[in-house]
Amino acid sequence: MSQTLGRTRLAYARSWHHISLSSPSTPPLGRLASQIAILLMGKHKPIWDPSTDCGDYVVATGCTDVYATGKKLRQKLYYKQTTRPGALKSLNMEGMIRKWGGGEVLKRAVSGMLPKNRLRKPRLERLKVFEGEMHPYKKNMVKFDGRIPRRQPQGEHEEVVRLTNIQ
Repeated sequence: MSQTLGRTRLAYARSWHHISLSSPSTPPLGRLASQIAILLMGKHKPIWDPSTDCGDYVVATGCTDVYATGKKLRQKLYYKQTTRPGALKSLNMEGMIRKWGGGEVLKRAVSGMLPKNRLRKPRLERLKVFEGEMHPYKKNMVKFDGRIPRRQPQGEHEEVVRLTNIQ
């Protein structure tokens, strides 16, 4: 019997998750970032292993509506350093949202939630953030806000035309 039972190609298939930040039930930035990090790492799958990359894609839309609790908009600082002495620049969260958008704030929060190893960069590349609701990945979506959408009955949308063997 094989020792890799259950670790098939289908088990490692990556699905796409859509998270809309403009919905009223969206959690604050930190809780949302930890949920996204779990999806990117693949910890929600039964085949999860820390040394393999089995996570899914996540598309976050409506990033202009990202919010944080408390006084974090004014007090949370993001730092940038060039290698020159005295060149440490800081920008609060409010300025970061104005300058780079809410997507950059979300990416940095998720980046802080991921393990600091060789898999961090490829995992972050699977996070797609958009300021508005439009995105080019609609055909790839399987799960919306963590739920699988119900399929419509076949008769409602397209009519299936069967081709017979006519000679």
